[in-house]
This record gives sequence, structure tokens and C-alpha cells, in this order.
Amino acid sequence: MAEHRIGTQEEWQAERDALLAEEKELTRRGDELTEKRRELPWVPVEKEYEFETEDGRKTLADLFDGRSQLVVYHFMFGPSYEAGCPVCSSIADTLAPQVPHLRARDTTLLLASRGPLQKLLAYRERMAWDIPWVSSGGSDFNRDIGFLHTEEELKPFLDGDIPATVEEMAKRCGTSVAGYVAEGPGMSVYALDDGSVHRTYVTTARALEFAMPYYGLLDRTPKGRDESATEPLWLRRHDEYPAS
Repeated sequence: MAEHRIGTQEEWQAERDALLAEEKELTRRGDELTEKRRELPWVPVEKEYEFETEDGRKTLADLFDGRSQLVVYHFMFGPSYEAGCPVCSSIADTLAPQVPHLRARDTTLLLASRGPLQKLLAYRERMAWDIPWVSSGGSDFNRDIGFLHTEEELKPFLDGDIPATVEEMAKRCGTSVAGYVAEGPGMSVYALDDGSVHRTYVTTARALEFAMPYYGLLDRTPKGRDESATEPLWLRRHDEYPAS
């Protein structure tokens, strides 16, 4: 570990008390943002999306499975992938156990990807997840909310210096860099009201960290995340870590 200040219990307590006041303020601010999310206007979903599921083709309304709320995690597993994105896999590790708890609160949680359904289900079995997973590959579902990009849109990025981490992630997924970055991770939320589906919330990028609790835990350790832009990404699928 790097050298760090050493202090007395009294010094630590004084600084911890000051930090606690800031943490409480952050919690209060989080509560305010939560309320603002709920106050966002609902947008009617007028396009008829269809999905491949274990029980045949279904509409977006069908995916609610008798509940009034639907949370979809847009998992990066495109048609050219041979395995799911390792980062999305770490998120699914967290999401899968939440399914029964959310069902108890009138909410269905599932994964959606553009890859073929059989590939998705085989990967789910490998990961030992118990969470519904649907294929959106036959619709504009991902594209319409910004989680699918064309090669033309990606051209400035693809013509530049590709970060080593992106090349590594594409390789781990068994696809090209273009195939990997065409997909985007994200979460979208829907409400079913009187037979009509409304989109209520969408988020992506670092705003998904609430579903990556290992970062919150590491943030509270002396080493923190211990990541660097010049180092390979440490994250692996949960069955790929070496025995420690």
C-alpha cells in the first residue's frame, strides 16, 4: 500500500465526524433526486416492439408479466458476440437476486439484448442467473432509446486511437471493436397504465454505478478502486477470477 497519514483515535474521530456530515448531506441530496426522477413526465411508447422470449414472441406490454412497472437492463450482448460483456455481467450478478424482491413491489425486472435468444439463455445458464432475458434483436427497441449505434456514427471513434481496454473487452466478448461498441449499456423503466405503456426513466454510463455495488464497497477501502487508465481492466466474469 502507498504511504498514508497515521493519526490518533481523536484525530480520526474529528475528521470522521466532519465527513459524516457531508455524507448525510449527500444522502439528503440523493432523496431529492429520487423524488425528481418520479416527477419526470411519462412518454407514451407508441411503437409496437416485439421480443423473443422463452415463451415465444411478446410485446413490450406483455413483458410486464401482470405487473404495472417494468425495469429493463440493456445488457451488451450483440448479434456478433460469443459471450456477454464482463461489465454488464457484473451488473447482472447484482440484479438477478433482486427479481423476487421487485416482484413483491409490483415491478418486473429483466435483461434485454440484441443477441440471439439461445445464445443469451446459454450464457445465463453459465452464469447461474435466475432472471428473465429477452432478445430485442428483431426490433428498434435499443436504437430508439440510444443504446445501439451505427458504424457511421462510430466512425470518428473507430478511426482514432482505440483504448486498450475497449480492444480487450471486444476480444473477451468474441467480437470486433466495432461490434462491441455498437451496443450500449443502460437501464430503461416503464409504467403500464390502463393498457398503455409509458417510458418513465432512462440512464446509462456512470449513472449505472448504483447497480455495481463492488465500487461502493471499494470506495470505502484504503486502496479505493485502484484503477488507472494505463492499466488493463481488472473486472472479470465471476467464473473467471483466479483462485485467491
